[in-house]
Amino acid sequence: MQNTTPTVFIVDDDPAVLDSLAMLITAQGMKTVAFPNAMEFLDGYQGNQICCLVLDIRMPQITGLALQEQLMERDINIPIVFITGHGDIEQCRRAFQTGAIDFLTKPIDQNRLIASLRRGIRISIQQHQQEEETQEVMSQLARISGREREVLELVADGLSSKEIARELDLSPRTIEVHRANLFSKLGVDSLADLVRFYLKALEATGKKQRIDEEILLNEFPPNQ
Repeated sequence: MQNTTPTVFIVDDDPAVLDSLAMLITAQGMKTVAFPNAMEFLDGYQGNQICCLVLDIRMPQITGLALQEQLMERDINIPIVFITGHGDIEQCRRAFQTGAIDFLTKPIDQNRLIASLRRGIRISIQQHQQEEETQEVMSQLARISGREREVLELVADGLSSKEIARELDLSPRTIEVHRANLFSKLGVDSLADLVRFYLKALEATGKKQRIDEEILLNEFPPNQ
């Protein structure tokens, strides 16, 4: 994992707000990086970071909600705490629907802000852990052949070597060779471990888009 020091990014077009928030957050032992507008944040942001974003709703050129949409389009997952002096219900609804973890009005409740940022950092850490696990599974999948993947799927379905041989029109001996290769290439020692890997692979290849949503729901249930 790159850039493992948690960072709180602050984007607000009001210099006084930038300075006061940076001082407050830094005093809590968090690293901060401030930007006066969304474009400078996009230009300066480096991917694969454990971070949280404090984002003003109303800014010239690119608004906070527009920046949130751009981050989603670029598949950049950053927990966002929105702040505003002129928030309304519609803006609040849009922010939460697209994954914000909090929506604070100015003057900011400092305790609530810090609590939300800490929650955001926890979410970011979980996201990175999930991504690392997914990348490891994909790396392991790349080591096996297409035929070995077929055998893996049928083994996970509970078929014996003879049944798999009939299904794939191969000899049982050939299936045993493929199974041995799977154990070796995937670094597993038992059939149970092989099946567990297959289930992880299914999640990594077919359900990856649900990871961030599930994490956010666990950390910030709808009824809160």
